[in-house]
Amino acid sequence: MSWISAPAPSQRWVYALTAIVTATAVPAHAQTAAPQSNAEDPSAPITVQAEQITGRPDREVNLNRNVELTRGQMRLTADTACYLQVEDEVSARGNVFMQRFGDRYTGDSLQLNLSSGKGYVLNPTYKLQMNNAQGGAARLDFISEDEAVVTNATYSTCEGLNPDWYLKANTLRLDAGRDVGVASGTVVYFKDVPILGTPALSFSLSGARRSGWLPPSVGFGSKGAAEVMVPYYFNIAPNRDLTLYPRLMLDRGLQMGATGRYIGETGAGTYAGETHLEFLLDDKETDTNRWLVNSNHAQALAKGLSFGWNIRAASDDEYPSDFSKSISTSAERQLLREIRTDYVSQYWSLTARAQSYQILQDPAAATDPSLTVIRPYDRLPQVNFHAGRYDVSGFDWALDAELVRFSHPDFQTGNRAVAIPQVSYPFIRPGYFVTPKLMVHSSKYEIDTVGGASRSLTRTLPTFSLDSGLIYERDATLLGKNVTQTLEPRLFYVYTPYKDQSMLPLFDTAEAGFNFAQIFSENRFIGADRVADANQVTAAVTSRFIEENGAERLRLAIGQRFYFRDQRVLLDPSQTRNDRRSDLLAAASGRIAEDWSFDSAVQYDASGKQTFSSNYGVQWRPGDKKVINAEYRYLRDTFKNVDLSSQWPLSMRWYGVGRVSYSVKDHKILESLLGLEYRADCWVFRMGAQRFVTTLRNTSTPIFFQLELNGLSKLGFGSPLESFYKSIPGYTRLNPGYGR
Repeated sequence: MSWISAPAPSQRWVYALTAIVTATAVPAHAQTAAPQSNAEDPSAPITVQAEQITGRPDREVNLNRNVELTRGQMRLTADTACYLQVEDEVSARGNVFMQRFGDRYTGDSLQLNLSSGKGYVLNPTYKLQMNNAQGGAARLDFISEDEAVVTNATYSTCEGLNPDWYLKANTLRLDAGRDVGVASGTVVYFKDVPILGTPALSFSLSGARRSGWLPPSVGFGSKGAAEVMVPYYFNIAPNRDLTLYPRLMLDRGLQMGATGRYIGETGAGTYAGETHLEFLLDDKETDTNRWLVNSNHAQALAKGLSFGWNIRAASDDEYPSDFSKSISTSAERQLLREIRTDYVSQYWSLTARAQSYQILQDPAAATDPSLTVIRPYDRLPQVNFHAGRYDVSGFDWALDAELVRFSHPDFQTGNRAVAIPQVSYPFIRPGYFVTPKLMVHSSKYEIDTVGGASRSLTRTLPTFSLDSGLIYERDATLLGKNVTQTLEPRLFYVYTPYKDQSMLPLFDTAEAGFNFAQIFSENRFIGADRVADANQVTAAVTSRFIEENGAERLRLAIGQRFYFRDQRVLLDPSQTRNDRRSDLLAAASGRIAEDWSFDSAVQYDASGKQTFSSNYGVQWRPGDKKVINAEYRYLRDTFKNVDLSSQWPLSMRWYGVGRVSYSVKDHKILESLLGLEYRADCWVFRMGAQRFVTTLRNTSTPIFFQLELNGLSKLGFGSPLESFYKSIPGYTRLNPGYGR
């Protein structure tokens, strides 16, 4: 170590002095590889600067006035300091400032062992790099390079001397290695008003998930009664967790809920699943025990082989309408129970499953039979086989086969076997394609009869189809931009001879909806119980406008089906159908400007000269967190609905969200949502209410509010974010950096 001689005492200025000391002390843990990048390099030199340096260079260095000490990622400044070389320890007093691994500390005095990372700061303030958290305390003790204990502490992720929210704790343990903060004797303040007190509170420093109590939810349920829920989260492993939901409802009692999630890998592949349970012992309203089960699982057992289940069940018909928080779950009336296994290889696949349903009837169905939900047939079991190859000497071939046992408590039951081989020979050339195809539908039924006997029925029908189309392109302009416009006419001919099928049961067959996907299919029925007779051709034309980057800017389509003979195979044999042409389909969709997009479809009844169904939707997104959606949906003699939804800034920090779905036919609101959001720098507040129809005579009106403290937790009642995402297409979260 080199020294510069000091000037005579009478001289007013003291020369700057720089000394370099190489630490020789090696910490005990330096022998092992540290997982954290916060480990200090014991071989890094220590650089000290001060206006005056005294002491013994090999043992003790005293630093006075404008002291600065650096080593690796640590930098310390103070009025005075003392460095003990053998102990590898520094103490400092007066205007102490330390930057260490990106974190910053100030205080009146400090003592720190550079080898072990142990030490303390008195009257500190701190700011952490990991989550931008800051606070103050009476004392801060460094337990190690990753862990600190703060006494009489404050903590907040807000910037500034007067944060909008903060917590006060008797002790606060911050462990960066485990990514956890644990506070005891805690009170959370918002705008200097205490809003939550708890003996203990734990949270993730980085926002990652970890075990602990989640913020309580307090508010009003769908029926207006007060309720409180205090969830507890178990972070069992990085790929497994469990959340318990104790929920006290003043009008019904204590409901217990639990949700378990898992995902992982085995030697054969991946698996994942989720199970949710709810149980209410002795509901005060009904004097019954009420429960709900939802479980799904999917797992790869071997290469190409998978297994899974989907099980849903409820204790009674009114459970969804009484306890659900969203319109999607409250309207569920068919609860599926299914277990299945699948095998997929290069050219064939096999699926086996067992499937049944629980039906939840609308209570109003007792007086209005038209509201009764018809129970589907159970499939106990069902086996499906598919095989096929493309371009075998120019041919494409496929085989679909099915074996299924249909069971029902009220209707005719039986077995069905189906085989549908098909072969086609596509001619595909630049600018056109022609694809002739031949398929044969073969079915055999074993119908159960009284006395345990069975009755056999068979059906075999061939179908020929010819699909053809042209593709033209030309340069064009659209709204001032150069685009490529296509013109794609298409003809699709189908012939299937007529065969009386009225003696066959209807296990799972219905007439398909009429749309652009259906008019280019050979069979107008969904399911294998009916094969439509056909001597028809479908004519359609599509035009697309494609930008230079390949993005489709606009699509226009129109199509219609023409019948050369009457349609005789119908679901109801008493009906007749002798139309010579189908309804006319027209559709248009695209992005007409950077902030405007639309989608529309019309089904026009040319014979009756009226619209059968229509759908028009438009979306305007002029900027970030600005979206307006408008949609009109119409189905003749069924519904005529208008749907409006929006997210829009009301001021610099206030945002409004809303949705209304109105039935023009019935003159009533089907669903409505109104909410407000406020975004501050370190917190977001949300509030609102939603109303939706659950049954013919019942509605649900959940109220929700939520205060999200960035980096700490969410406080409130309900799930406003879930409602906003599902109700408003294009909704954007105000603080996306903190998860969904």
